[in-house]
Amino acid sequence: NLWVRCCLRLCVCALGCGVPSIPPQVSGLKIVNGQNAVSGSWPWQVSLQDTSGFHFCGGSLISQNWVVTAAHCLILSEHDRQSNAEPIQVKSISRAITHPYYNSQNFNNNVTPLKLSSPVQITSRVSPVCLASSSTPFPSGTCCVTIGWGKTGTTSSPRILQQVALPLLSSAQCKQYWGQNRITEAMICAGASGGTTNCNVSTPVVYSRVTYLCGWIDQTVASN
Repeated sequence: NLWVRCCLRLCVCALGCGVPSIPPQVSGLKIVNGQNAVSGSWPWQVSLQDTSGFHFCGGSLISQNWVVTAAHCLILSEHDRQSNAEPIQVKSISRAITHPYYNSQNFNNNVTPLKLSSPVQITSRVSPVCLASSSTPFPSGTCCVTIGWGKTGTTSSPRILQQVALPLLSSAQCKQYWGQNRITEAMICAGASGGTTNCNVSTPVVYSRVTYLCGWIDQTVASN
């Protein structure tokens, strides 16, 4: 898979968040062998790394103090993981708060806000994304973009941040692939219905549904 953790469907809107200073250029419709992202065009993308610098997950910056995903430490504004010339920001995590009803068996409620040890500096290459509200509609067929440094083949992981555009599927369409009992209200699916989307397997990819989880995320951030 391109991303080792469940990615989040996030809303891009002009409210001081979700507006890249460097416009992204998206044309790819495949996860495996996706396309290189324009450097700095996804300024909320975070690389979660252990103390050795090993990248194991991605995350999304939602404010100067909070990232949404699950991890221990992170680097902001990274594009090329093997380049030392980029103006990155390195932050440690002071607190990780996993959803109280997270299920590790079926990945229901798969979200963890991470509080940073210190605020990030907002720049043209580092800025937050907007969380979609519970009332925001995302009908079937809506195009969304997934980004990360995960595998682009069966064994290789890219140096450069990758991106892919995928259409959202309805819950009914997703359940046709994964079964009626495996897809919950806290999940959303994307991929080419009836086509190959992920590692040459004709199944849609399952993500966390932010419109369902945003109330708990907002409450958690506000109270911590």
